[in-house]
Amino acid sequence: MSDDRPDSTPPRHPAPTPGHRPGPPAGPEWSRQPPPGAAGPRRDGGPRSWRGRHSGSLLTGVTALLLLAFVGVVGGAVLVSMPSARGRPVVFPTFGPPSGAPAPSPTPAATSAAPPRASGPFDGTPAAGFPQGQAGIVLPAAKRTGPFTEKQVAAALAKVRKVLVTARLDRQFMTGDDAEPLVRQFARDARAGMRKAFASDTFAAYATRLAPGARLTADQPRVQGRISYRATKDDDGIRILAVTTNFVWSYAFRTSSTVPGDALVVVHDTVVWSVPHPDDVESSSTGLWIEDANAYAANVDCAAYDKGLLDLGHQSFDGPDGPDLDAVFDPAATLDLPDTC
Repeated sequence: MSDDRPDSTPPRHPAPTPGHRPGPPAGPEWSRQPPPGAAGPRRDGGPRSWRGRHSGSLLTGVTALLLLAFVGVVGGAVLVSMPSARGRPVVFPTFGPPSGAPAPSPTPAATSAAPPRASGPFDGTPAAGFPQGQAGIVLPAAKRTGPFTEKQVAAALAKVRKVLVTARLDRQFMTGDDAEPLVRQFARDARAGMRKAFASDTFAAYATRLAPGARLTADQPRVQGRISYRATKDDDGIRILAVTTNFVWSYAFRTSSTVPGDALVVVHDTVVWSVPHPDDVESSSTGLWIEDANAYAANVDCAAYDKGLLDLGHQSFDGPDGPDLDAVFDPAATLDLPDTC
């Protein structure tokens, strides 16, 4: 699990540890606009391509790690991490809201009494009170931020929301093999790296794909979380609007069990999305990038999630060794969890 504090500088090539796998190798950087008067001619007479490295871990240049992590779910829990690098400021801490931000609405406290039989898949869990589907993705008000106009901020937030809906809620995308409906929503220079991620398993940090044979119920996933944003710069001075999302996604799978929580797989992700200022990069690099992504899945089938795919685990949240339900369903809860899956 990466340390997402602003002064964090994780190594680019972490030493292998149990439960970890290296992610895709570094890919192309985004193309930076030349400063006025700085670009000289190429031998072919065309403009010189000035390239600047984004100081965080772009999707095309990130080292991604897969860590089997424990949240007390007997059915298994997995953490997928795409750690940041070189100390890029992170907008919204992975483990909770920023200083001064309103606290999330409290979820119903778990009780030690025997849970009643669940008539619906979310009954008896904190997700019963979560909004359904897209209603849970609420954008903050767009305001002028640094060099980004209110219109630019609003456009960036709308891009992020559209990507979240596709990546985590669109059933056609989640059950299909074609990643392009999501990939096409990103900057052109980011797409090659995304395709590599979908050819491995690191996409699970920011997108849901169902395992073969996995079957959701007709119920919409329950969603709770928050979004924040800020203007910042990378080490080369490229101005960036960084949008951070922190959400819990609760999916209902078909099962014959009526024990509360048995039908649910819970995914908690935090993702930093970057939009470079259009005056600072070439047109092929304008648009949305992923800078940092971390996620865990609880009550998940470990063998399926080892491939980045989602399916229901064979155990439940119930029992003396089960997790604190409030923590599993809480967007502010830690993702720094030990390995047991």
